[in-house]
Amino acid sequence: MSEDADACYLALQTRDARFDGRFFTGVTSTGIYCRPVCAVRAPKRENCRFFDLAAQAEQAGFRPCLRCRPELAPQANAWSHTDATRLLAAEATRWLDDPAHWPRLGRDSAAAGTESPVMARLASRLGISDRHLRRLFDSVLGVSPLQYLQTRRLLSAKQLLTDTDLPITEVAQASGFASLRRFNAAFVAHYGLAPSQWRRPPPPPGHPPGHVAVTPATTSPSARPRAQAVGTLAPAGVRLGYRPPYDLDTLGRFMAARAVAGLETVERSPGSLCLTRTLHGASVGHEARPMGWLQVRWQADRHRVQLSVSDALQAALPSLIRRVRQWLDLDADPAAIDAVLAPHFGPLNGLRVPGALDGFELAVRAILGQQVTVAAARTLVQRVVHRWGATVPVQAGWPAGLSHGFPTPATLAGQGDGQALCAELGALGVVRQRQQAILALARAVQSGELVLDGSAPLAATLASLQALPGVGDWTAQYIAMRALRWPDAFPAGDVVLQNALGTRQPSDRAPTSRPSPRAAALATEAASAPWRPWRSYAVVRIWEHGAPRPPSP
Repeated sequence: MSEDADACYLALQTRDARFDGRFFTGVTSTGIYCRPVCAVRAPKRENCRFFDLAAQAEQAGFRPCLRCRPELAPQANAWSHTDATRLLAAEATRWLDDPAHWPRLGRDSAAAGTESPVMARLASRLGISDRHLRRLFDSVLGVSPLQYLQTRRLLSAKQLLTDTDLPITEVAQASGFASLRRFNAAFVAHYGLAPSQWRRPPPPPGHPPGHVAVTPATTSPSARPRAQAVGTLAPAGVRLGYRPPYDLDTLGRFMAARAVAGLETVERSPGSLCLTRTLHGASVGHEARPMGWLQVRWQADRHRVQLSVSDALQAALPSLIRRVRQWLDLDADPAAIDAVLAPHFGPLNGLRVPGALDGFELAVRAILGQQVTVAAARTLVQRVVHRWGATVPVQAGWPAGLSHGFPTPATLAGQGDGQALCAELGALGVVRQRQQAILALARAVQSGELVLDGSAPLAATLASLQALPGVGDWTAQYIAMRALRWPDAFPAGDVVLQNALGTRQPSDRAPTSRPSPRAAALATEAASAPWRPWRSYAVVRIWEHGAPRPPSP
């Protein structure tokens, strides 16, 4: 349970969005649990129980609120903890939060309806036994790993039932349930309602096709009819919450400077941002899904993002929601980051580290961006996209400005013996060293030897990246920062960082010559030590806003 109940109740009374996702309130008089930002009247203090996790609230017998919807809350950031035991538990929950690790219909059939293969993989990843994994969850979180996983899947399914019109069988499959029977039984046992009773009314006549529809929840759950039209997220879309503040201006500027024509569009205005792009289903773990599109639009006054997707990506929504949260850094805790970085930079005002929807795409961009300007890298990426990226078929419902998808690893790795790919990359202006790096990267990702997303083990992935020809520390750290979501990644060899910190300047000992690249990198690494464990945020801050201010004497 949450450690300071009085502080939690104060946050609840003031609806302080900075605490959203950091605790949940169970109301004994109603049997409902809510987020601290819930708009209903605050319950009496004696009727409140506070929980750190939604799984703890559900284990205690509370049901999720239909108004504030706990599944929309930003998730906990593992790196806000310092205790080793809690850090291990946080890593375990982060792994279970990823839908890519959930069992699916037709997968893990050897489990015969149990979750043991999932837990065995998790225990193996953490280097502990299944029994110790259960003890860890019980001592730190107060729930079993199976209970935690069940809550995550139920809340994911609840969001799909509420915000989309996917058939219930597809919702069950996307949420990782081994069978439709178990899916129905879990909903009735936990929430007292059948899955169909969580449906919202169908979209009004004439609603445009091509995205999932949502209408206001004005009726009781039991009175909601099941949506009739299939394949249609509404203007509201799937809503994803975050903890304020959020520095939209810096993120928008970062994205716009790197936007590739035909692949993505960026619409910016003061206090507003809309990002639209194409994406292959394979990028979010659904190999059979064709290319689709997604759009994210900020509702800054409500501290959330609206996500809309095309029909082709609807079945991948649980994995896609996870990727979008990482792409936009929605689970960041600005208070924890500012506590470390503000003395050196001043308040960061909700600065985020832009992530990646497709780790392979980000890695190719990083390689093409070696030792060139952002504008030059964007030009090279655009040439690669227009040469090998799949062309979007002309069809109704596609946003304007999208014409290509990013080339898949299979496309680039399948260019014969590789000589043809290297030759064509050379014709596009890519130097030989980067030609070989892109070819080796595509083959490693296509074979499964290299996984580039937030679930990948950091040390092993960094070592595998740097073993590729033409990939050094700068590229590996950049990929770790944006694709692996490592908050303490730091490309010490970056020239902009070195200039900002003055580590490339001649020293008093050698006033006529600059230090060697290795010496400058070591000096930059040493200078960054006070920024741990949030050095990725410091990097973005320096790239976008210049050198840090000197510390106060």
